[in-house]
Amino acid sequence: MTNMNKKALIAMSGGVDSAVAALLMKEQGFDCLGITMRLFDNDDVGVNQKNCCSLEDAADAEQAANRLGIPFYVLNMADDFNLRVIEKFIKEYQEGKTPNPCIDCNRFIKFERLYDRAAQLGMDYVVTGHYAQVVEGERYLLKKGADKSKDQSYVLYAMTQDQLSRSIFPLGGLSKPQVRAIAEENGFNNAQKPDSQDICFVRDGDYANFIEQYTGEECQEGNFIDTKGQILGKHKGHLRYTIGQRKGLGIALGVPMYVSEKDPAKNTVTLGQDSELYTQELYSADFNWISIEAPASPIRIKAKIRYAHQEQWAVASVVQDGKVHIKFEQPQRAIAKGQAVVLYDEDIVVGGGTIV
Repeated sequence: MTNMNKKALIAMSGGVDSAVAALLMKEQGFDCLGITMRLFDNDDVGVNQKNCCSLEDAADAEQAANRLGIPFYVLNMADDFNLRVIEKFIKEYQEGKTPNPCIDCNRFIKFERLYDRAAQLGMDYVVTGHYAQVVEGERYLLKKGADKSKDQSYVLYAMTQDQLSRSIFPLGGLSKPQVRAIAEENGFNNAQKPDSQDICFVRDGDYANFIEQYTGEECQEGNFIDTKGQILGKHKGHLRYTIGQRKGLGIALGVPMYVSEKDPAKNTVTLGQDSELYTQELYSADFNWISIEAPASPIRIKAKIRYAHQEQWAVASVVQDGKVHIKFEQPQRAIAKGQAVVLYDEDIVVGGGTIV
């Protein structure tokens, strides 16, 4: 079987991963087209060089495409990114949630808008440098990347069967050191480029400052309270705190205290001891089932509640309105509304949704 007549649109971020993904696709005989998505103006959001999507990144992507001899274009998706990712991120933070904009970027930009453009261009596949794998069978399955330290299946849980059928992740079976070695061997100038850190549109991880600048509204002071409602002191605005946070509270209470809850309506931030951060169940909405149809009865499965979390045994049940109730066998620390919960059967993604 030959890939000579198959066309692949390569999402090229300027990093080493997407450059090597493009190389591997070309070596397999695909007719490749490189695309960098322009998601915002750097001046608008104050991007720094630790994050992706800078002007330097676009130049690195173009250099890699030129070295491979494939066409390269920059696609302006700033309006879509602003509406579907940035504004949603701000709204959810204002509601006291802890959103993951990288998931929304993958869902609404890379695997929705970019797929639309690929179809318009007559491309057969969309290719990215994600560390994940697609397995074809009776259903298309999403599988963890071979390099478990880089696995990105968690942020791809929203992919549909149609999207999976038209996706290729060439790095899924490789480790990061292998990818860098391939880049070195092929003369890419980004072979040792550091991985992007934090959220691409937020400078130095200061979410509250970004939201203040974007909205023109300053965070309002409010009360720190304990789990019984007693006032402990003043906070600098609920936007500045995340569930499970201990450092940077600016209050001394004699014992270690952590953010356990936020109430935007009352502008309160609840502090509790570490033992008070543990809960055993959650509800998830907007759930996407991948490896199976929504089960008619409860299933015992492993669940992961944030990117760096090690999945844990739980029972998942579909309840009213398609929401999924998940009860862990052991209480889990700092479950945060707005984050994703993703279900796994060994290395296979069963499905995922947003914690509500």
